Amino acid sequence: MDKKKSLFLLTAAAAGAVIYNIWRPVKSDLPVIQDFDMEKYLGEWYEIARLDFFWEKGLKNVRAHYSLQEDGSIKVINSGIKIKDNTPKESTGKVKFVGLPHEGALKVSFFGPFYSGYNVMHIGGDYEYALVFGENLDYMWILSRTKTITPELQSKYLEYAKSAGYNTEALVWTIQE
Repeated sequence: MDKKKSLFLLTAAAAGAVIYNIWRPVKSDLPVIQDFDMEKYLGEWYEIARLDFFWEKGLKNVRAHYSLQEDGSIKVINSGIKIKDNTPKESTGKVKFVGLPHEGALKVSFFGPFYSGYNVMHIGGDYEYALVFGENLDYMWILSRTKTITPELQSKYLEYAKSAGYNTEALVWTIQE
């Protein structure tokens, strides 16, 4: 096979992989909650813990605010404060359902057509607490309507996450002032 043909095939394979990752379905292999109510989920959430990733590295006071837009879409604004210099950081995204609207299987985009899985695994109280898994074992959040959770709830969520294969030792416990 000549070099041009090899280069063409390699380029086509790379382009196919990129296209697949943009348009692939975003889902979890674990069961999400089935009686999800997006209206109750709307509003302000404090991040209690996370598996750290590039956007949130070095942030405190991390929050997510979900709101229903006039066109029926859902907007999310993630915000936090950089620990090193106390400057704010904010990002706006959109949320869509992966399947039916009563299922906690969502996808979130902060970058155009690129979506990531956002799977609501547990809801506590009257939508006061949530355990959320990403599309793989690199993403996990514990959220609350208040800046703290009880030790019992923390243990319950950590136990579930461990049984699902998450490295809970790597969790960052968010500073909420």
